[in-house]
Amino acid sequence: MNPEKLKLLVAREMPFGKYQGRLLADLPGDYLNWFARQGFPAGELGSLLALMHEIDHNGLSALLDPLRTRPREPLRPGPSKTPIRFN
Repeated sequence: MNPEKLKLLVAREMPFGKYQGRLLADLPGDYLNWFARQGFPAGELGSLLALMHEIDHNGLSALLDPLRTRPREPLRPGPSKTPIRFN
């Protein structure tokens, strides 16, 4: 495995789609699984997405943390700030 490709996962952003602008390393597993079923795009982006799918599928995403230059993006928005009242 080429270490430079691992660095690209934490530096390159998704260029299109629902998660446009999100780092490849921060893409949700369900999205990566969808690409695995439908087919990865051609070229370097496709090979990076396939690599990230393999890393995520095997539970190794935390291995990319030392390479990060910005914190991991949350997959879901945080809890609501408005208290819930039951009357």
